[in-house]
Amino acid sequence: MSDRYADVRKVARDLDVDAVALVPGPNFTRSMGQSFMSHERPFVVVIPAKGDPAAIVPNLELGSWAQVNFEGAVFDWRDQVGYQPAFDALANHMPLNSLAVEGQVMRVFVHHALKAANPDLRIVDGEKAISGLRAIKTDDDIAALQAAIDISERALTRVLEGVRVGQTETEIEQTLVQALFAEGADDLAFGPIVAAGDGSARPHAHARADYAVKAGDALLFDFGARKHGFAADITRTVFVGHATDEGQEVYETVLAANKAGHDTAKPGVTAHDIDDAVTNVLEASRFADRIRTKTGHGLGREVHEAPYIMRGNHEVMRQGMVFTNEPGLYEIDNFGVRIEDDVLITEDGCRSLTSFPKDLTIVGSN
Repeated sequence: MSDRYADVRKVARDLDVDAVALVPGPNFTRSMGQSFMSHERPFVVVIPAKGDPAAIVPNLELGSWAQVNFEGAVFDWRDQVGYQPAFDALANHMPLNSLAVEGQVMRVFVHHALKAANPDLRIVDGEKAISGLRAIKTDDDIAALQAAIDISERALTRVLEGVRVGQTETEIEQTLVQALFAEGADDLAFGPIVAAGDGSARPHAHARADYAVKAGDALLFDFGARKHGFAADITRTVFVGHATDEGQEVYETVLAANKAGHDTAKPGVTAHDIDDAVTNVLEASRFADRIRTKTGHGLGREVHEAPYIMRGNHEVMRQGMVFTNEPGLYEIDNFGVRIEDDVLITEDGCRSLTSFPKDLTIVGSN
């Protein structure tokens, strides 16, 4: 009989701790098969290196929790009583000397409740190892990612057909959001970025209600649908009406850098190698002073996860990893260009899960 927590137990053994604690978030969802909200009520699953797991569950979640088919002890609690007695009961049920937690996800008050129940408990940050379990995507994961990407690309096709000079960034953004849901998104992967003109030079810009798109503007879309729990993350930059000579040159430079990343990515190379190949192209251009970001990041249940594609990160790429290849050049108060694909490492190379055209595109010219 298979153990659904075998990989988490191995993390506990590798980190030399008695157990691993998970709280609502992507790692929790992966292990439990169902997502739960993270709010003011602590919700914790503790998976020991050996033996049955245990969970602290808000009483109001018990009905939903029953669908998980959890095999271990459950300590529920009500708002009227408070959560500390549940932590105390778990500590008595499962005496622990050491515990690995998700350092980027677990909140301080949950840490304090664990320590209040067991003052001698050694708590270590196991974020890298725990989240690392999600680095290699399964066939089902890849299918979900592809579905999210396909929805996103269909939505962008709809939006670009309707772009016109004089529309505001927020009007275009609203059209994009509507298109994503119309094409079948379960949710947004993140708040989309729709930025034109000088806004496109800010990598994490917010759509402006008072900026009307002008002829010659670069118009940048960074967005994604979420489907079956997985997130797409795509960026395309187009030009409205026409592209200036400078715009064309910057665009072709970024496109060449994007291609260099794709040509480099394969099992055995490092995240550093990919970023270095991409950044070398940008640095060799006359726009080197416009480099502001690393090449990319892992993609899956979270929009940003390991591996991080940047110089100095010597994590080796393995078959099944998915990352974004998103070089960009940005000149403040002028314009920016970013081209982003979602890339899967295959047995002997890589495959772009995104297929939206990357040739320089002019929209709104009619």
